[in-house]
Amino acid sequence: MKTTNNIPAYRFQGYTDAWEQRKLSEFVSFYNGLTYSPNDVNENGTLVLRSSNVKDGEVAVADNVYVDTETVTSENVKVGDIVVVVRNGSKALIGKHAVIKESMPNTVIGAFMSGIRTDIPFFVNALLDTKWFEKEIEKNMGATINQITGYMFSNMEFIIPSIAEQSAIGSFFSTLDRHIALHQRKLDTLKEQKKTYLKLLFPAKGQTKPALRFQGFEDDWEEVKLGEVLIKNSKRNKDLRIINVESVSNRLGFVKQTEQFEDYSVASSDLSNYYVISEKQFAYNPSRINVGSIAYKKLGEEASVVSPLYVSFSTSGNVEDYYLWYWFKTELFHSQRIVFSEGGVRDTLSYNQLSEIILSLPSLPEQEAIGTFFQTIDQEMAQVEDKLASLKEMKKTLLRKLFVS
Repeated sequence: MKTTNNIPAYRFQGYTDAWEQRKLSEFVSFYNGLTYSPNDVNENGTLVLRSSNVKDGEVAVADNVYVDTETVTSENVKVGDIVVVVRNGSKALIGKHAVIKESMPNTVIGAFMSGIRTDIPFFVNALLDTKWFEKEIEKNMGATINQITGYMFSNMEFIIPSIAEQSAIGSFFSTLDRHIALHQRKLDTLKEQKKTYLKLLFPAKGQTKPALRFQGFEDDWEEVKLGEVLIKNSKRNKDLRIINVESVSNRLGFVKQTEQFEDYSVASSDLSNYYVISEKQFAYNPSRINVGSIAYKKLGEEASVVSPLYVSFSTSGNVEDYYLWYWFKTELFHSQRIVFSEGGVRDTLSYNQLSEIILSLPSLPEQEAIGTFFQTIDQEMAQVEDKLASLKEMKKTLLRKLFVS
């Protein structure tokens, strides 16, 4: 046992002893996962936890695989066990882990996982969240296969405190992780609700009314071609007054090009041929429309320019902007987009092709009601995302401060 003078930047009151460097195998025990063949897989039986069952630091019961119980030769997981991915085709997934927090009868881990058993699981789980563990993975990673062997894993070394201080640290991070998990579940729920409402509040193919409507609306919807309600934007940056170059991200909408492409700029030195994007205008990259990259410039947002390869447009008075913005996220749009962009070199969608797509339109008041409803969901999602990001950043900071790095 090697004693060091290392102590963390932050400590809970009452703890002053130096931390000690010890091998992981000295304070935890390991067990191996189950090796099984495709013939062992069944619709039910024993659940096998794999890398896909570890998500955001939690055990996710989804994408499940079951095997015949009589073929199982490995031990079941227990509450307090930590399951760790030790082999995977993706290097980034090595070391992904989670604590078993609830009883999971008839459940084992797969062969590319390792199980850890300890009296203080939440401390060890937090220890595996640290940069120190990342460094140990890099040091012990296989040369040709993305894996850490059981021998290498058990011999990793960490600097740890007394059992009492371990318990205090573990309890703290367990509470913080619960808050993170709570906000993650809330965000996931909101995303699923939005998906559901995108199906229910717009008519299905061949229908003239949606399955769900706001009170007071009963009329049939009409169908128009997008070209009938869009106005193509052809304004160029001839006077070079605008130097804010933006790209379109399928997740964030308009983003400064320097933020999307951090290491370099893909913009031309001459911006005079770039399209000017002002408030209440849409834009998309025809070659990235397959991943939903359409952005909308809201009222009050700074004007920008986008590449001349982009398509930009605004709406006429017959369609409400936010209604159209959310309609672009429906299966109704994406199914037509696929048809109209078929045969292109890169699955592109030109403005002429976009103009031929059929849009279902209710009255303007109903359009406004739908647009406002989805804006409210998005605002709530943004608030939860901000809180979640804040909690995760707090955890990163405290992992640095409460552990020896």
